[in-house]
Amino acid sequence: MMAPDKPRQLSAEVFRVTTGTSEPIYRQLIEQLRRLLAGGQVAAGDAMPSVREVASALGVNPMTVSKAYSMLEAEGLLMRRRGLGMEVASQKGGSQDLGTRLEILRPGLERIAIEASQLELEPKAVIALLTSILKGK
Repeated sequence: MMAPDKPRQLSAEVFRVTTGTSEPIYRQLIEQLRRLLAGGQVAAGDAMPSVREVASALGVNPMTVSKAYSMLEAEGLLMRRRGLGMEVASQKGGSQDLGTRLEILRPGLERIAIEASQLELEPKAVIALLTSILKGK
């Protein structure tokens, strides 16, 4: 039997924001943490980076990060540790199955499909670009 993974201190690099989009930055942070949880990349007990650390790393207002953390806490995804900051709360079921994770991804892919259609791009070219991005090239 394998020992459970130890909680760890997450760095601000777990988050990335895209400025100039219609999606508010606090919402981007919330959705990113939801996806990281669904994919099992963050686990219960992991310590979140401080509001100040995230704000500094991303170049955003600390109130934006604070708002995202507060909303995640209200949803039960984060919990406050008095004097220690925020940590990932225990979740029912841990990482989610493939179908559930794909459904989380669906809205973003639907937006990409609409944009590709408007640009009159062939599906094969879009899929090749996505594959390249996923492989980090």
